[in-house]
Amino acid sequence: MSLQLVRVIDHLPTDFPALQAEAEREGHRNLTRLAQEWSADPTEFVALLAAFYDGRLVGIGGMTREPDSSDEPTLRMRRLYVSPQARRQGMARVIANALLQEAFDQSALVTVHAGNAGAAAFWMAMGFAPAEGRNWSHERRPH
Repeated sequence: MSLQLVRVIDHLPTDFPALQAEAEREGHRNLTRLAQEWSADPTEFVALLAAFYDGRLVGIGGMTREPDSSDEPTLRMRRLYVSPQARRQGMARVIANALLQEAFDQSALVTVHAGNAGAAAFWMAMGFAPAEGRNWSHERRPH
């Protein structure tokens, strides 16, 4: 059993529609938004990583420039999703850590917008702190 992270460059993975449908069934629209954003302008993503477990797409996550104003160069982690069957195995953490490593080569501030309490708890476990009065919910600087 092996986990492989692959940088998405030219097109979304072939089995992305199945992952997107799975997210939709759970009530998550972030992969539908990802598909729309990628179709409109793939260069919006500074990085987009797909996670494959034993050859099957089980997760994806991306990073863009922070869309809201900031006093310094800032990147935003977005569109992170892991298939329910692959959760609680560290997949989201692997994707997020790889994106963070890349982000801190380019920026001293990384933001996220946690859509619910579970996401907020995940980001806080990843070292993000709540951000008050900002257009993002949590932020992290390199340690």
